[in-house]
Amino acid sequence: MKISKLIVLFILITTYASAQQKPNILYIICDDLGYGDVQVLNPEKGKILTPKIDAFAKEAMTFTDAHSASAVCTPSRYAILTGRYSWRSRLQHGVLASGDELEPLIAEDLMTVPKLLKKAGYKTAAIGKWHLGFKFVDDEGEPVPVYNGKKVIGPAIGSTVPNGPISRGFDSYIGFHHSRVMQTVIKDDKVVDKMPPIQMLQFLGDHAEDYIAKASKTEEPFFMYLALNSPHSPVVPSKAWQGKSGMGAYADFVMETDDVVGRVLDALEKNGIADNTLVFFTSDNGCSAPVAKAGKLEKEFGHYPSANFRGYKSDIWEGGHRIPFMVRWPGEIEANSINDKLICQTSLMATCAAVAGLNLDDNSGVDSYSILPMLENKKAKTDYNVVVHHSINGKFSLRNKKWKLELTPGSGGWSNPTDNKAIDENYPDIQLYNMKTDAQETTNVYDKHPKLVKKMTAQLKEIIENGRTTSGALQQNDVTVDMYKKGKTIKKSAH
Repeated sequence: MKISKLIVLFILITTYASAQQKPNILYIICDDLGYGDVQVLNPEKGKILTPKIDAFAKEAMTFTDAHSASAVCTPSRYAILTGRYSWRSRLQHGVLASGDELEPLIAEDLMTVPKLLKKAGYKTAAIGKWHLGFKFVDDEGEPVPVYNGKKVIGPAIGSTVPNGPISRGFDSYIGFHHSRVMQTVIKDDKVVDKMPPIQMLQFLGDHAEDYIAKASKTEEPFFMYLALNSPHSPVVPSKAWQGKSGMGAYADFVMETDDVVGRVLDALEKNGIADNTLVFFTSDNGCSAPVAKAGKLEKEFGHYPSANFRGYKSDIWEGGHRIPFMVRWPGEIEANSINDKLICQTSLMATCAAVAGLNLDDNSGVDSYSILPMLENKKAKTDYNVVVHHSINGKFSLRNKKWKLELTPGSGGWSNPTDNKAIDENYPDIQLYNMKTDAQETTNVYDKHPKLVKKMTAQLKEIIENGRTTSGALQQNDVTVDMYKKGKTIKKSAH
């Protein structure tokens, strides 16, 4: 009997010690924050003050060639949580919009980061924007309408979300679906409140602080997916931040975003868990030029939200998907370090698996490479050799260390020349840029390197057809994927 008790005690102690060795993982993702909106990343052309993020960079490794998986938000969020490019799903262009948003984009049987980490004893929480599809139903299980034509009419408090975040691996959730229904606050699987959008950013910050305070008192490590609503439209800085920048509402909202990020990071310190928390800070895609009034910011104030890069949110060009990406893990990651290696946000799943000591199945994280070796040693060699980019119009691009191939004549998005204008003006169907000498994508050299264009096109075709980028058993895409999407594009709104 005594031996049995000792064995049980040993198991409990071992389990507790094992849990304590695993770091908490916090993922802070801003909405439409441009690479150049963070001042430390854009010291010459960044005029918006971001002191909290800049201070975080001094404690973190900053990746200067990091990319979202898409130039718009739904597909990039899908990739973050699944380690799989969204163009392998039914979403071939744009974002989930009214009607198609009622069915979750993440299949019920697909592995997600929170599902994976729960296997290693993690508690999982999502706070903020979802925009990956779910429906609202009433007490009878009947769908609750959200729109009446173009007007948002619901859903009512008490409506249920049967297929939201907690059905995809999260233990808890509080937040909203997307910008058009931001006033609808969801807790776990219920609509619990209505809230003016101007209150949402601080609301999310408050809940992140509360969660950290409570989680710090438990034995289990946690994974928090904190998806802020800012500085995406509606651009609604709270009263305390209105006019702070002197450059307009968007700049004010960026400053408030920076402050909320600082509050969350401070909460880790105050609760004594900063040293055992791996923090990723990033954005879902580039800055939205129309929302930010980028032209005015550039001309009147000298602030360039895409820094020196071409394009903005929606585009296949760098400004659409090159994003802030900083990672802190005290004692494990070199503070105030710069890493210029090419990476994509699909890396989160494989990196979390490595940190937690887990292995990925053949059909999980099919486009996810662990960046843990890079985090532990910025000079580490990696097999992370290519990244696939995708624009709002569904246009493809393949990037390696030196070259970027774009299968579209224009921006692939909203910036000029748009694809339609480029077609009208007889631009070539292909763009090729040397990213070592021309990161601004000013000189298309496709005609000078026909063999390279052929090789990279074949490589992209293979990546699409194999159903994966990583090594392993071949997988199936959910639908047939059109690599070229030639012809005029139909403009589709994006949230």
